[in-house]
Amino acid sequence: MSKSHGRKSRRHHLTRRAPPGAPPGTLIADPEAAPSHVRVMSYGPHELREKEAEEPSSLPGYLEKWPVTWVNVTGLGDLKTVRQIGESFGLHMLALEDVVNVHQRSKVEHYGTYDFIVSRAARRSERLETGQVSLFLGKNFVITFLEQEEPLLEPVRERLRKGSAQVRSGGPDYLAYAILDALLDSYFPLLEDLGERLELLEDEVVLRPGPAVVARIHEAKRDLLTIRRAVWPQRDALGILYRDPSTLVAAETRLFLRDCYDHTVQIVDLIETYREMASGMMDVYLSSVSNRMNEVMKVLTIIATIFIPLSFIASLYGMNFNTEASRWNMPELGWRYGYLFALGVMALMAGGMLLYFRRKGWLGAQAAAPPSDSEPMD
Repeated sequence: MSKSHGRKSRRHHLTRRAPPGAPPGTLIADPEAAPSHVRVMSYGPHELREKEAEEPSSLPGYLEKWPVTWVNVTGLGDLKTVRQIGESFGLHMLALEDVVNVHQRSKVEHYGTYDFIVSRAARRSERLETGQVSLFLGKNFVITFLEQEEPLLEPVRERLRKGSAQVRSGGPDYLAYAILDALLDSYFPLLEDLGERLELLEDEVVLRPGPAVVARIHEAKRDLLTIRRAVWPQRDALGILYRDPSTLVAAETRLFLRDCYDHTVQIVDLIETYREMASGMMDVYLSSVSNRMNEVMKVLTIIATIFIPLSFIASLYGMNFNTEASRWNMPELGWRYGYLFALGVMALMAGGMLLYFRRKGWLGAQAAAPPSDSEPMD
């Protein structure tokens, strides 16, 4: 995905389209939102009916005939459809405003005869992102609004089609739980993938530290932050659902919601563990780079140290004093073996320094071994 697309995606989650000072409940559709598509599933313990809804105003008629009706709206580009559904079911305009502004955090709001629940589903295309799922839970209906078609809800539909006794005999509260649980399960495969990526990065950050590794660490940290922003509020929302007294949620369903809450706690724990791993890898990377730099500087310092006395000897004999003017003026300049003598002194000095550095542990892969118990200490 291009950088410009990534920037646009981030603006999509942070930009509020309603102008400052707009009346509460103002609905403004995203110009890039998909057209609205309405699907209805009405069911009871022994029968199921599924169809496409062409006229939203006819939806309340299903409530009189079926124990549970699930209205699923995919795409938020048609504000007329959103308003008609809101009017048909008596949904508050403030809740509908949150539906079309898809940057909401997960939450639960009580509106008397129904509850408004916001959750977020995780998906990965070329980058990890989350999409808003708005859910209305009523006495005998569930309404979901999705930004786009969500494959995570298909298993719930399949359970309804196959006549699963638990979901078909359960009320709308159990259907709401099944939807929230399916959305929450989307985070576990992503966290498993992140865990494997971090394990590979742990090896690379030590063996092959470089800018590419740093970029991958930052990408993993960004994905973890995206999941954390989605799951932390969702944990609080699920806690409200299973703790607060409500006639819309049966006592048996609260047990399942509590299990769903435990899953969010588990996800949060994994996120915090992986974030600590990613932060620790950055410290290891900086330490590895610093150690490699120290090794390079040590080698360069040893080379410079060896050549300092050699340069002194070469410069001393390069002064070319006249030996005829004084017998103290470098008699070696007129000696037959003076050149070989100077080279020999340089070689002995360089070799002696290398031997000294190695015995001190400054040169070579291993430091000097510590003295054993039988050896006397200096």
